[in-house]
Amino acid sequence: MNFLLPLLFLILIYFLTRTLFSNKSWKIPSTTFPQQWKTILINKVPFYNSLSNEEKVQFEYKTQEFLLNCRITGIEVNVDLADKLLVASSAIIPIFNFPKWRYLNFHEVLLYPRMFNDKFETTGPGRSILGMVGTGYMDGKMILSKPALHHGFSNESDKKNTAIHEFVHIIDKADGTIDGIPKLLLQKQYTIPWLELIQKKIDEIDNGKSKINPYAASSRVEFFAVASEYFFERPKLLADKHPELYSLLEMIFDQKMTKRNLSKVTLQIGRNSSCPCDSGKKFKKCCGKSHYD
Repeated sequence: MNFLLPLLFLILIYFLTRTLFSNKSWKIPSTTFPQQWKTILINKVPFYNSLSNEEKVQFEYKTQEFLLNCRITGIEVNVDLADKLLVASSAIIPIFNFPKWRYLNFHEVLLYPRMFNDKFETTGPGRSILGMVGTGYMDGKMILSKPALHHGFSNESDKKNTAIHEFVHIIDKADGTIDGIPKLLLQKQYTIPWLELIQKKIDEIDNGKSKINPYAASSRVEFFAVASEYFFERPKLLADKHPELYSLLEMIFDQKMTKRNLSKVTLQIGRNSSCPCDSGKKFKKCCGKSHYD
């Protein structure tokens, strides 16, 4: 028994050191949220438009925080500001009501120009993957098709958002296991009801009695991610067609999505128009400055 004490001590030191290192290396925003970024969010992210002014400030802060701590790398494709903000939005939307949440074990998103296969190839056979959370030597990384990233925010009716799907996998994995049970968000007493509901819904899909994306029936891991896409993309429809599922997801994410007015705002802005970011300046002197310089 004596040898166990030094071993336990070493394990404790390891975890304390890792925690201290993570907190020390974590970067927090120290500058004002850029006005140009606001315009992109207004134009492209319906969730952002559904927020109150106070909530928008919180969303902007978490967006900056995410981008300070996560690289967005293009593989055979250019990465622009809109790409970065859509990736960050996908990360923040599911954990929006958990302001202390940090993606500590995640550090990079690789953007691909198109679909890829399980060998990460963008040419050749078997290219049907739009997004993937890395494992093994790819641990801490995510691969996303750039077109799929943008499609998730441009199509308001298909109940799909690939990037949110993959970040839900990251959230699921945060407790150490990807199993369809987000233990850090789901209260323990609801675990069994959640698992029972997953099986019930998978059975409905298999029996042709559900219009939930059939991919959800492949495993409870994928069911959780697919159902989460539905929850954030078409919450009112989900609540109408699958009220029990909506209620449990509302509890997991601590968000009343049916109360939100999810809509994009198409801004037709002239160079002398007031800037939509409410700065009080003309567009050409504010968010549109880069267009007219």
